[in-house]
Amino acid sequence: MNAQDLVDACRAVAAAGLSPGSSGNASVRVGDRILITPTGSSLRRLTTDDIAELRLDGTPVAGPAPTKEWGLHVAAYQVRPDAQAVIHLHSRAATAVSCLVCAPGADPLPAYTPYRLRTLGRVRLVDYAPPGSAALADGVARAATDAHVMLLANHGSVVCAADLLRAVDLCEELEAAAELALALDRREARQLDPATAWG
Repeated sequence: MNAQDLVDACRAVAAAGLSPGSSGNASVRVGDRILITPTGSSLRRLTTDDIAELRLDGTPVAGPAPTKEWGLHVAAYQVRPDAQAVIHLHSRAATAVSCLVCAPGADPLPAYTPYRLRTLGRVRLVDYAPPGSAALADGVARAATDAHVMLLANHGSVVCAADLLRAVDLCEELEAAAELALALDRREARQLDPATAWG
């Protein structure tokens, strides 16, 4: 994976309507470095010249100033050695679900379909902390130890994946699951048991 792959992934989520305005950021791990989107960028207008390069501890190496959310990307990579791509978005439905009250420790996204369970697995809700803060990065680090899909309370989503194509797929699948959850809100709907949904 390289800078062009990152640009392509960013444009894909923007084309899917998941990155309004200049919101959202993404990164890819390449060896002992992280390629990451810059601060204040629009994912739909990104070019390879815009990509920043960091060490795995977040130290800048080259390029423009990285997104102020770089800390959550670094945190995710540190606790998930399997992750090679991280995408953080403010997509409409996932962000709406992140604003709903959720019992402590509960999955914020109801288990309505087996596909949602198989694809997204356990979704963790990260307590609210200001964007770009160390507290938010710490929350992502704790949640990412046992979840590759997270909702940031009153903020948006984070997905971790083995590659950028899979990360983009997860973003789209999360948004679809969130849209379904909102459509069924306040209705009596069956939920599946994660332990038996796939037989």
